[in-house]
Amino acid sequence: MRRPHIRTAAIAVAVATAATGLAGTAFAGPSTGGERSAASTATTATAVVKAAQAAAFAHTAATGVAQGDELHAQDVLVDPEGARHVRFVRTHDGMPVLGGDLVVHLDRRLAYTGVTSAATHAVKPVAAKPELTAAQAAAKAARAAEGEAGDAELVVDARAGSAALAYQVTVTDNGTSNTVVVDAVTGKVRSNTPDAEEFLSPKLLGALRKSGETADPATGIGSTTGSGLTGWGASGVTHYPATAKGTGKTLFVGSVGLTTTATSRGHYQLKDPNRYGTETRDAKGRELQSFRSGTKFTNTTNVWGNGKTSSRATAAADAQYGITKTLDFYKKTFNRKGIANNSKAARGMVHWGSKVGNAFWDPACTCMLYGDGDGQVFKKPLVVLDVTGHELTHGVVEATADLQPTFVDSRGNQYGEPGSLNESLADIFASSVEFYANNAKDTPDYLIGEKMGLDQKFLRRLDHPSLDKLEGTIDYWTKDTYFTEVHAGSGVSSHAYYLLAEGSGTKTIGGVKYNSPTYRNASTVTGIGRTKATAIFYRALTRYMVSTTDFHDARVATLKAAKDLYGSTSTEYKTVDKAWAAVNVTAANTPAVRH
Repeated sequence: MRRPHIRTAAIAVAVATAATGLAGTAFAGPSTGGERSAASTATTATAVVKAAQAAAFAHTAATGVAQGDELHAQDVLVDPEGARHVRFVRTHDGMPVLGGDLVVHLDRRLAYTGVTSAATHAVKPVAAKPELTAAQAAAKAARAAEGEAGDAELVVDARAGSAALAYQVTVTDNGTSNTVVVDAVTGKVRSNTPDAEEFLSPKLLGALRKSGETADPATGIGSTTGSGLTGWGASGVTHYPATAKGTGKTLFVGSVGLTTTATSRGHYQLKDPNRYGTETRDAKGRELQSFRSGTKFTNTTNVWGNGKTSSRATAAADAQYGITKTLDFYKKTFNRKGIANNSKAARGMVHWGSKVGNAFWDPACTCMLYGDGDGQVFKKPLVVLDVTGHELTHGVVEATADLQPTFVDSRGNQYGEPGSLNESLADIFASSVEFYANNAKDTPDYLIGEKMGLDQKFLRRLDHPSLDKLEGTIDYWTKDTYFTEVHAGSGVSSHAYYLLAEGSGTKTIGGVKYNSPTYRNASTVTGIGRTKATAIFYRALTRYMVSTTDFHDARVATLKAAKDLYGSTSTEYKTVDKAWAAVNVTAANTPAVRH
C-alpha cells in the first residue's frame, strides 16, 4: 500500500502557511458531499485551521493531542450547512507520527463538535533516545525487504495502541519499493509494506498459476469516430500547443474520442490539456518509477492504436480513456479536481516492466502503472476501465483517509480491516466510474474485472461477494475478518454498499442478474439508489475516515455522512444502519479491543 508519511497537502486554493502549515484547502460542495474551490479568502481558511488546532489541544482526552505535538493541515472541508472538517497529520518533537492522523470537526461558528482520530492516546514514545543508529536500522530494513535501503528517518509509530520510537526506511528493488519501519530500541521490524497498490494480490496470482487458468479476454475496436484539430481562432490561425480531438482504438472499449494536444501542425501528443495535462506514456518494458522517464506517445494522425496489442499505442488509448473517465466521474459527481483534489494531472505508464501481469497505483510516481501481462496467466495488458477506476481511487484514498493495512505477510499479502476497506472503496468507486462512463462495450455493472477473461466471469462482485471463489471473498463480518487478506475482506463493506444502493434479493440491472443475501437471511433491505449510496460513502471517506478506520468505524462514518446529507430521521440514514446490520456490522457486536 502507501508509504506512511507526512504528505504534502492536497490543495485547491493557495493560502498562507506560516502560522498553520497549510499549503492549501478544498471546500465542500452541494448536498452530494463534493468538493469545490473555496469562494472565501485564504484568511478564512487559515482561521478554520487555527480554530481546529486550538480545539484539538483543548480536547486532549478525545483527540490524544498533547505537548510536543504539531498538527499539519491536509484538507479543509466546509459543508453547505456550515460544518467544518480539518484533516491533520501529526508530528511529535518534529518526528512524523505514523497512525497520528485525525479530523477535527467544527460547527459554523468554529466551535468544536468532535474528532475522528486514528490514535486516541498520547503519541509520546516510551523511549526518548534510539539504541540503534540510522545505519543499523537501514541495514535491518534492507535485509527485511531484500533491496537497497535509503536514509533511515526517526518517526513515532503510534499504530498499535501505543507509541514507539522507530526508524522509517524506503527499500527499493528493481523498480518496486517497500516502506520498512524498524523499532529504534529493539531493532524489531515493526512493519514491511509494499508502497504500490497492486490490483492483483500475490495470493490471487498464486492461486491462478496453481489452477493453470489463463485470462485472455476477447477484444475488438468497434466503430471508428473522426478526429481533427479544435480551437481554431476566427482568423483560422492555430496557436500551438492546441487542444485537439483524437481517436483511441482500444483493446476493451472500442473506438473512443480522446482529447489530445497538437504540438504543431500535424503533430500530436497523448496529453489532455482540458484535464490538467493528464497524460499516458510508454515505459518500454522498464520498471520505471519516474513518470518523466517514460516515453511520450506522439504521432501525426491523432489516431492512437489499432485495437490490437501489435500497436504500442493501443494499451495507451485504453489507459488514457480510463484515466480521463475516472477524473470526469470525480469532477462531475463531487467536483473533485483531480485525484488529490489539487487540479494536477493524473498520469499513466503502459508497457511497464517485462512480463508483468498486474496494474498498480504507485504513490512514488503518483501514477498508474500497467503491465502487459505475464504471458502465462494474463495474456493482455490490464488496461480495463474498472481496473483504472479502482487503482486511481487508491490515490483518492491516499489523499484523504490514507487507509493502511494492519500487517503484511512474507509474500506481500496485506491484512486488516482498514486495508480491506481501502480495497472495497476502490471497487465501489470503480463500479461508479463504469456507470458514469456508460460505454456500450463495457456495460456498467456491480462486477469488478468482468472484462479480464477469467473463468468465473468476474474477479469480485458487490452484490454477493462470496461468489468470488478465486480470492475467497467474504459476505459478512466476523471476528476473524481481521485475519482475512484485504481483497477478500473487502466484501464486507462492498456488500453493505450494494445493499444500501440496490437492496437485498433478486434484481436485473443492465442485463446482469443480482441476488444479494443478508446475514443469516434475517432481514431484507430496500435500496436508496446508487446516487445516494455513492454520495454517502464518498462523504464518509473524505470527512469521517482515518488511516485506522475498520468496518465498525466505517458504519459510524457512513451514518454520520447520511445524517449530514439527509437527516438522522431520514429513510437514507435508517437504511445505512440496516445495510451494515445485513453484513453483521452492528453497534452491539463492536469489538471491545480493536486491532
